[in-house]
Amino acid sequence: MQVAVSPTNIPVLSRFLSTSMKAYLNLFDFSQKVNYRTEILAGLTVAMTMIPESLSFAILAGLSPLTGLYAALIMGLVTAILGGRPGMVSGGAGATVVVLIALMKSHGVEYVFATVLVAGIIQVLAGALRLGKFIRLVPQPVMYGFVNGLAIIIFLSQLEQFKVVTPSGTEWMQGTSLLLMLGLVALTISIVLVFPKITKAVPASLVAILVVSGIVVVSGINTKTVQDIASVSGGFPALHIPVVPFSIETIAIILPYAAVMAGVGLIESLLTLNVVDEITGTRGRGNKECIAQGSANILNGLFTGMGGCAMIAQTFVNLSAGSRARLSGIVAACAILLIILYGAPVIGRVPMAALVGVMVMVSIGTFEWISLRIINKMPRHDIITGILVAIVTVWLHNLALAVLIGVIIAALVFAWESAKRIRARKYTDAEGIRHYEIYGPLFFGSVRTFTDKFDISNDPPQVVIDFRESRVTDMSAIDALDKLTERYKKAGKQLHLRHLSEDCRRLLKNAEGVAEVNIIEDPSYKVPVD
Repeated sequence: MQVAVSPTNIPVLSRFLSTSMKAYLNLFDFSQKVNYRTEILAGLTVAMTMIPESLSFAILAGLSPLTGLYAALIMGLVTAILGGRPGMVSGGAGATVVVLIALMKSHGVEYVFATVLVAGIIQVLAGALRLGKFIRLVPQPVMYGFVNGLAIIIFLSQLEQFKVVTPSGTEWMQGTSLLLMLGLVALTISIVLVFPKITKAVPASLVAILVVSGIVVVSGINTKTVQDIASVSGGFPALHIPVVPFSIETIAIILPYAAVMAGVGLIESLLTLNVVDEITGTRGRGNKECIAQGSANILNGLFTGMGGCAMIAQTFVNLSAGSRARLSGIVAACAILLIILYGAPVIGRVPMAALVGVMVMVSIGTFEWISLRIINKMPRHDIITGILVAIVTVWLHNLALAVLIGVIIAALVFAWESAKRIRARKYTDAEGIRHYEIYGPLFFGSVRTFTDKFDISNDPPQVVIDFRESRVTDMSAIDALDKLTERYKKAGKQLHLRHLSEDCRRLLKNAEGVAEVNIIEDPSYKVPVD
């Protein structure tokens, strides 16, 4: 097919090519100032820390180790290119894998792949419907509790590397092997702490891994390595349609798991996005991240990955290494692919002590130490909320449930405090009309206090309630106004509502037939609507 180019469509083609080129450059951050050396080194460091974690989570769920590596590859690459903000790292995270353990035991791996695919579809729909904005409802104490709980989980999960498999089961290391492990971990931590004082041109975490690995290999030290966990050798992920019956029964089985997995993944990813926003002083795009997470999980379901979400530990590794662009995530994914295809013999010799040391430093960096310094300056209910969220996160390893509990507690506290703040200013004008000027929102929590403000028996025949500084917010408020109107009517008096905002007028208009109130029209009064 040939396209004729005329003088009239040259400007159109020029604008199209210009726009396309800008979009392409923005996609890979080539239009921004990118430190390519920093990004590449940060990506390699992330890949090194992501591999053992992905393997561990896959084995925990009873899946093949390669399903964890494929998840790290697919999640990392897709979200690095399409995600809502640069610097974030996604992979086969434990938060989402835990949801699939029961399904794996009861129905097998094919149902897991189908569930991951459906969870991805749900996440894409959440992004398309712009539901990412609801992460704003998560208050700061819940954020502190979430991050602190996750830091504790990261630290405690490293203790598993101090165990060895024996004929009688899994036991803690003892004697020389324990001392070697502790010494190498301490050496790794020391390098991570000291090396930035020498130079920040190379990520300290990567230097620590390389130095400790070199010492172990050259000295022939017998210590636990990556290959002791599982083999990381395999081929390129192949397209695989999940082999499950297409029926209502199948949907009934996988949909609950998919919905929970999608919710957990989005909550952890969007909270991670918020944390990165605070660290970098920039703002990510939540809905775009939802779509990217969903797209990656759809591909995971089609290419035998176990699915996942944002990984806050690896994200902190990435940021602490100096990454601020998308390139590091792409490099990490490509590094994982090369390791799967060719690098298994090399990566398999990396001592776990080096990776444990890096992750210990990550857990220390993840913890919000400022939350301890200001604990005596925060409201008591905020302190309780933050501690409770941290406890639930550590105890149940269910980040979504922990955040949900925190949000519910914060919402109930806010409702209780708001309910106590409604008040009324009363006066009688020259015409003998009684006025009640209401301050504070009228909603389910404040209707009782609101109703008690009125003296129906002693009020004059005409009563006006002024809502200039108040809002009618829900059905409980409408019902309270209806009952108050009825009580004044039975007393032979008339109640009027004045200075209602436009949204309050709509709310009362929609309740016609259920509630009967008398609104005073006041064309000169304008209230801006959010």
